[in-house]
Amino acid sequence: MVEKSVIHPFHLGSFHLVAHSMGCVIALALAAKYSKSVKSVTLIAQPYFHSPKNGASLTALERLADRKLWPPLLFGSAVMSWYEHLGRCVCFIICRNHRAWELILKLLTRRRDLHFMVIDLTRHTHHSAWHTMHNVICGGAKLMDEYLDVLKDSRVNIHVIQGSKDHVVPLECSSNIKMKVPHAEVDIIANADHSSVILHREKDFTRDLERIWASTTNNRRRECFRIGYT
Repeated sequence: MVEKSVIHPFHLGSFHLVAHSMGCVIALALAAKYSKSVKSVTLIAQPYFHSPKNGASLTALERLADRKLWPPLLFGSAVMSWYEHLGRCVCFIICRNHRAWELILKLLTRRRDLHFMVIDLTRHTHHSAWHTMHNVICGGAKLMDEYLDVLKDSRVNIHVIQGSKDHVVPLECSSNIKMKVPHAEVDIIANADHSSVILHREKDFTRDLERIWASTTNNRRRECFRIGYT
Protein backbone atom coordinates (compact mmCIF):
# COMPACT_ATOMS: atom_id res chain seq x y z
CA MET A 1 0.00 0.00 0.00
CA VAL A 2 2.87 2.40 0.71
CA GLU A 3 4.31 1.66 -2.71
CA LYS A 4 0.97 2.04 -4.50
CA SER A 5 -0.14 5.20 -2.69
CA VAL A 6 3.14 7.09 -2.25
CA ILE A 7 6.32 5.74 -3.84
CA HIS A 8 5.03 4.86 -7.31
CA PRO A 9 2.49 7.69 -7.93
CA PHE A 10 4.98 10.39 -6.93
CA HIS A 11 7.99 8.66 -8.55
CA LEU A 12 10.08 9.10 -5.42
CA GLY A 13 13.77 8.91 -6.20
CA SER A 14 14.91 9.56 -2.64
CA PHE A 15 13.13 9.61 0.70
CA HIS A 16 13.43 9.08 4.45
CA LEU A 17 11.53 6.36 6.33
CA VAL A 18 10.19 6.80 9.86
CA ALA A 19 8.28 4.01 11.60
CA HIS A 20 7.02 3.06 15.04
CA SER A 21 6.66 -0.38 16.62
CA MET A 22 5.18 -2.92 14.19
CA GLY A 23 5.63 -0.44 11.35
CA CYS A 24 9.40 -0.82 11.72
CA VAL A 25 9.24 -4.28 10.14
CA ILE A 26 7.46 -2.80 7.13
CA ALA A 27 9.88 0.15 6.97
CA LEU A 28 12.89 -2.19 6.94
CA ALA A 29 11.33 -4.24 4.14
CA LEU A 30 10.80 -1.07 2.09
CA ALA A 31 14.28 0.21 2.87
CA ALA A 32 15.88 -3.07 1.77
CA LYS A 33 13.85 -3.05 -1.46
CA TYR A 34 14.68 0.60 -2.20
CA SER A 35 18.14 0.71 -0.64
CA LYS A 36 19.46 2.97 -3.43
CA SER A 37 16.68 5.51 -2.88
CA VAL A 38 16.21 5.62 0.87
CA LYS A 39 18.30 8.24 2.66
CA SER A 40 17.70 7.19 6.24
CA VAL A 41 15.58 4.83 8.31
CA THR A 42 14.38 5.93 11.74
CA LEU A 43 13.02 3.07 13.85
CA ILE A 44 11.08 3.88 17.01
CA ALA A 45 10.52 1.04 19.51
CA GLN A 46 11.28 -1.62 16.92
CA PRO A 47 10.67 -5.32 17.70
CA TYR A 48 13.84 -7.14 16.63
CA PHE A 49 14.91 -10.38 18.31
CA HIS A 50 17.88 -12.62 17.66
CA SER A 51 16.34 -16.02 16.95
CA PRO A 52 16.95 -19.10 14.84
CA LYS A 53 14.91 -18.87 11.64
CA ASN A 54 12.86 -21.95 12.42
CA GLY A 55 11.76 -20.57 15.79
CA ALA A 56 11.71 -16.84 15.17
CA SER A 57 7.93 -16.51 14.96
CA LEU A 58 7.29 -18.30 18.24
CA THR A 59 9.99 -16.37 20.07
CA ALA A 60 8.72 -13.01 18.83
CA LEU A 61 5.16 -13.83 19.87
CA GLU A 62 6.22 -15.05 23.32
CA ARG A 63 8.35 -11.97 23.96
CA LEU A 64 5.86 -9.38 22.66
CA ALA A 65 2.64 -10.90 23.98
CA ASP A 66 3.50 -12.42 27.31
CA ARG A 67 0.57 -13.54 29.48
CA LYS A 68 0.40 -10.54 31.82
CA LEU A 69 -2.45 -8.83 33.65
CA TRP A 70 -0.71 -5.45 34.00
CA PRO A 71 -0.20 -2.91 32.51
CA PRO A 72 -3.48 -2.76 30.51
CA LEU A 73 -1.70 -2.55 27.14
CA LEU A 74 0.11 -5.83 27.74
CA PHE A 75 -3.05 -7.45 29.11
CA GLY A 76 -4.85 -6.50 25.88
CA SER A 77 -2.01 -7.93 23.80
CA ALA A 78 -2.10 -11.16 25.78
CA VAL A 79 -5.87 -11.55 25.30
CA MET A 80 -5.64 -10.86 21.55
CA SER A 81 -2.70 -13.20 21.06
CA TRP A 82 -3.42 -16.18 23.26
CA TYR A 83 -7.22 -16.20 23.63
CA GLU A 84 -8.31 -15.79 20.03
CA HIS A 85 -12.03 -16.49 20.48
CA LEU A 86 -12.34 -14.04 23.37
CA GLY A 87 -10.42 -11.42 21.39
CA ARG A 88 -12.64 -12.00 18.37
CA CYS A 89 -15.77 -11.41 20.46
CA VAL A 90 -14.39 -8.21 21.98
CA CYS A 91 -13.43 -6.82 18.56
CA PHE A 92 -16.80 -7.78 17.10
CA ILE A 93 -18.74 -6.02 19.86
CA ILE A 94 -16.59 -2.89 19.76
CA CYS A 95 -16.12 -2.57 15.98
CA ARG A 96 -19.69 -3.27 15.00
CA ASN A 97 -20.89 -0.59 17.41
CA HIS A 98 -17.90 1.77 17.24
CA ARG A 99 -20.06 4.87 16.62
CA ALA A 100 -22.06 4.13 19.76
CA TRP A 101 -18.88 3.67 21.80
CA GLU A 102 -17.50 6.94 20.47
CA LEU A 103 -20.73 8.75 21.43
CA ILE A 104 -20.65 7.25 24.94
CA LEU A 105 -17.02 8.29 25.39
CA LYS A 106 -17.80 11.83 24.22
CA LEU A 107 -20.63 12.07 26.74
CA LEU A 108 -18.50 10.70 29.57
CA THR A 109 -15.49 12.89 28.83
CA ARG A 110 -17.57 15.90 27.71
CA ARG A 111 -15.24 16.30 24.75
CA ARG A 112 -16.28 16.68 21.14
CA ASP A 113 -12.90 15.60 19.81
CA LEU A 114 -11.58 12.32 21.17
CA HIS A 115 -7.91 11.40 21.03
CA PHE A 116 -7.06 9.67 17.76
CA MET A 117 -5.78 6.59 19.62
CA VAL A 118 -9.19 6.11 21.24
CA ILE A 119 -10.90 6.38 17.85
CA ASP A 120 -8.49 3.88 16.32
CA LEU A 121 -9.02 1.44 19.17
CA THR A 122 -12.81 1.34 18.75
CA ARG A 123 -12.48 0.65 15.02
CA HIS A 124 -10.09 -2.29 15.21
CA THR A 125 -11.35 -5.50 13.65
CA HIS A 126 -10.14 -8.91 14.74
CA HIS A 127 -8.19 -9.15 11.49
CA SER A 128 -6.30 -5.91 12.13
CA ALA A 129 -5.82 -6.53 15.84
CA TRP A 130 -4.77 -10.18 15.68
CA HIS A 131 -3.96 -11.48 12.19
CA THR A 132 -2.05 -8.41 11.06
CA MET A 133 0.07 -8.37 14.22
CA HIS A 134 0.86 -12.06 13.86
CA ASN A 135 1.59 -11.84 10.15
CA VAL A 136 3.88 -8.81 10.43
CA ILE A 137 5.61 -9.45 13.75
CA CYS A 138 5.84 -13.24 13.60
CA GLY A 139 5.99 -13.64 9.84
CA GLY A 140 8.41 -10.77 9.39
CA ALA A 141 10.71 -11.69 12.28
CA LYS A 142 12.59 -14.29 10.26
CA LEU A 143 13.13 -11.79 7.42
CA MET A 144 14.52 -8.85 9.42
CA ASP A 145 18.07 -10.20 9.39
CA GLU A 146 17.98 -10.24 5.58
CA TYR A 147 16.67 -6.67 5.46
CA LEU A 148 19.35 -5.45 7.86
CA ASP A 149 22.09 -7.25 5.91
CA VAL A 150 21.07 -5.36 2.77
CA LEU A 151 21.02 -2.02 4.60
CA LYS A 152 24.34 -2.72 6.33
CA ASP A 153 26.04 -3.42 3.01
CA SER A 154 24.47 -0.37 1.36
CA ARG A 155 25.49 1.86 4.32
CA VAL A 156 21.99 3.33 4.65
CA ASN A 157 21.81 5.49 7.79
CA ILE A 158 19.81 3.71 10.49
CA HIS A 159 18.65 5.49 13.63
CA VAL A 160 16.97 3.74 16.57
CA ILE A 161 14.89 5.57 19.18
CA GLN A 162 13.33 3.83 22.18
CA GLY A 163 12.00 4.80 25.59
CA SER A 164 13.84 3.58 28.68
CA LYS A 165 10.51 2.48 30.20
CA ASP A 166 9.17 0.62 27.18
CA HIS A 167 7.22 -2.36 28.58
CA VAL A 168 5.98 -3.57 25.19
CA VAL A 169 9.25 -3.99 23.28
CA PRO A 170 12.30 -4.96 25.39
CA LEU A 171 15.28 -2.60 25.32
CA GLU A 172 17.43 -5.47 24.11
CA CYS A 173 15.83 -5.01 20.69
CA SER A 174 17.72 -1.73 20.27
CA SER A 175 20.94 -3.45 21.32
CA ASN A 176 20.24 -6.21 18.80
CA ILE A 177 20.01 -3.64 15.99
CA LYS A 178 23.32 -2.11 17.08
CA MET A 179 25.02 -5.52 17.14
CA LYS A 180 23.64 -6.39 13.72
CA VAL A 181 24.41 -2.99 12.16
CA PRO A 182 27.36 -1.40 14.03
CA HIS A 183 27.00 1.97 12.29
CA ALA A 184 23.36 2.32 13.52
CA GLU A 185 22.77 5.21 15.92
CA VAL A 186 20.80 4.28 19.07
CA ASP A 187 19.10 6.89 21.25
CA ILE A 188 17.38 5.79 24.48
CA ILE A 189 14.90 8.41 25.75
CA ALA A 190 14.80 8.60 29.54
CA ASN A 191 11.43 7.99 31.26
CA ALA A 192 9.59 7.41 27.95
CA ASP A 193 7.49 4.32 27.28
CA HIS A 194 6.26 2.64 24.08
CA SER A 195 3.85 5.47 23.22
CA SER A 196 5.23 8.52 24.99
CA VAL A 197 8.52 8.13 23.11
CA ILE A 198 6.59 10.09 20.44
CA LEU A 199 3.40 11.33 22.10
CA HIS A 200 3.85 14.08 24.72
CA ARG A 201 7.30 14.88 23.28
CA GLU A 202 6.29 15.84 19.76
CA LYS A 203 8.56 18.88 19.59
CA ASP A 204 11.61 16.96 20.78
CA PHE A 205 10.81 14.14 18.39
CA THR A 206 10.52 16.60 15.50
CA ARG A 207 13.90 18.07 16.40
CA ASP A 208 15.34 14.55 16.48
CA LEU A 209 14.11 13.93 12.94
CA GLU A 210 15.44 17.29 11.74
CA ARG A 211 18.85 16.46 13.17
CA ILE A 212 18.86 12.98 11.62
CA TRP A 213 17.83 14.23 8.19
CA ALA A 214 20.30 17.11 8.30
CA SER A 215 23.15 14.81 9.30
CA THR A 216 22.23 12.45 6.46
CA THR A 217 22.43 15.31 3.96
CA ASN A 218 25.75 16.51 5.38
CA ASN A 219 27.20 12.99 5.28
CA ARG A 220 26.18 12.63 1.64
CA ARG A 221 27.83 15.97 0.82
CA ARG A 222 31.06 14.96 2.58
CA GLU A 223 31.04 11.61 0.78
CA CYS A 224 30.57 13.34 -2.60
CA PHE A 225 33.43 15.70 -1.75
CA ARG A 226 35.75 12.81 -0.88
CA ILE A 227 34.88 10.99 -4.10
CA GLY A 228 35.44 14.15 -6.16
CA TYR A 229 38.69 14.93 -4.36
CA THR A 230 39.99 11.41 -4.86
